[in-house]
Amino acid sequence: MNVVAIFDIGKTNKKVFLFNENYQIVWEKSVILAETVDEDGFPCENILELSKWVADRLTELKELKDYILKAINFSTYGASFVYVDEQGKALTPLYNYLKPYPETLLENFYPKYKGKKKFAVKTASPVLGSLNSGMQIYRFKEEKPDLFAKVKYCLHLPQYLSSILTQQYFTDITSIGCHTGLWNFKKMKYHKWVTNEGIIDKLPPIQNVEETLKIEDGISVGIGLHDSSSALIPYTINFTEPFVLLSTGTWSISINPFNDTPLTSDELKKDCLCFLQNKKIPVKAARLFAGNTHEVQSKRISEHFGLPNDFYKEITYNKDIIADLRITNFKESSFNTDSYIEKCPFENRNLEGFKNHEIAYHQLILDIIAQQVLSTRLVIDNSPVKKVFVDGGFSKNSIFMNLLAQAFPEMEVYAASMAQASALGAALAIHESWNPKPIQNDLIDLKFYKH
Repeated sequence: MNVVAIFDIGKTNKKVFLFNENYQIVWEKSVILAETVDEDGFPCENILELSKWVADRLTELKELKDYILKAINFSTYGASFVYVDEQGKALTPLYNYLKPYPETLLENFYPKYKGKKKFAVKTASPVLGSLNSGMQIYRFKEEKPDLFAKVKYCLHLPQYLSSILTQQYFTDITSIGCHTGLWNFKKMKYHKWVTNEGIIDKLPPIQNVEETLKIEDGISVGIGLHDSSSALIPYTINFTEPFVLLSTGTWSISINPFNDTPLTSDELKKDCLCFLQNKKIPVKAARLFAGNTHEVQSKRISEHFGLPNDFYKEITYNKDIIADLRITNFKESSFNTDSYIEKCPFENRNLEGFKNHEIAYHQLILDIIAQQVLSTRLVIDNSPVKKVFVDGGFSKNSIFMNLLAQAFPEMEVYAASMAQASALGAALAIHESWNPKPIQNDLIDLKFYKH
C-alpha cells in the first residue's frame, strides 16, 4: 500500500509514523534519545544522534515489503535552530531553548529597537530569552563572530531534518511565526533588526509548506512544520465553523484561527502570542503552564495521601464534590485578577484541609479550570467562536472536561481525539503531492460535554 512517513520529533519522544491513503497509522516506531551537553555544559538535543536515527529509520522504511513509500515530512518542536555550513553540516550543538539568556545581551539589544514592550508587540512574541529563537541567532553572532561567519544558513529544526534528505534549504513560515522575535506581524515581513544585524542573508528563502521536493525513487519530501501549527491543520481542514482549539500537554495552548486582531501589550503580559499558519494567516494563542501544574500538584496529593503517582486516572467527575467545594473553598468571582492567571491557587492550599484524595483532586482541577477560563477567554474575545475542541492529555480527564463545559455555557465543548495530531497535520499538509484520494471528513472523533 502507498504510505507517507512522518517524523514527529518531540523534546522527549522521537517518533516515526506511516499513514496510509486514508490517514490511518499502519506502522510506527519511537525512541527516547539521550541528551548531550553544549560547550557550556548545558543539556541539549544530540543532533548527530537524531540525524542518524532519522537516516536509519528511512533505510528501514524503504526495506519494508508491505509499503510503498511515496512521501516524507517532518513535524518538530520549535524554538530550535541548526546552523549549517556550505556543505549543510551542523556547526554547533542544537542549543536548548531553556538555556538561560545573558542579561547583558538583552540590555544591548532591546534599546536599539524601541524597547522590550514595543518590540514584543511588533513581533507578537513575549520576551522569553532563548525561547525567542531569533535571540539565539543574535547571541551566536555576538558571542562567536568567527564561527558565525562560517554559517551558510540558520535552519529551524524541521527544515534541517528535511535538508538532510534533499540538500535544499528553506525557511517555513510556521516556524518563523511562533514567538521567534523575527517577524513583524504588522508589516508581514522580517523585522528590520534581522537586516540591521546582518542575519537576513543567513535565512534561506521562505517556502510554502505544501510544496515538496523529489528525491531518489521519486519520493516527495516536505520542508517540515512547527508542531503546534501542524496540529491545527486537521481541525482547519475538518471544520469550517469558527472554533478554538485547546491543545493540552505540558502547556495548555488556546489557539483561535478565527482571531487575527493585533496583540496588545496587556495580552502579551498574560502570555498571549500570535503564530502564523501555513498561509501567512496570523493565529492568536494564549499559553498556560497547566499540564506542568497538574503534574507537580497531583504528585503533592499522591505523596500526602500515600498513593501511586497516577492515582487520578481512577477518579471520575463527581458533581456533588464540586457543589460542596464551590460553597466552601471557591469563589470564582474573586479570582478575576491578573495575578491569578500566573499562579494556580492550589499551590497555596493546605492538603490537611481535605478529607480525602478525591476531594483534593477535584479542587486541583477546579483551580486549574479557573485559570484556564481566563487564559482561553483572552483569545475568544471579539471573535465569532461557538465551539471549543480540547485535545491532548486533559481531553481524557472527565473532571476537566465537565468543568470546562460549565465554564463556557455559551459554547459547545468537545473532547477531540485523533491519532497524533501534529504528525497527521504534517501528512495532510503535503496531501496533494502523494495521495490521489480526497481527504475524508471523519479524521477527528468528538465527544460532546453538556454544561
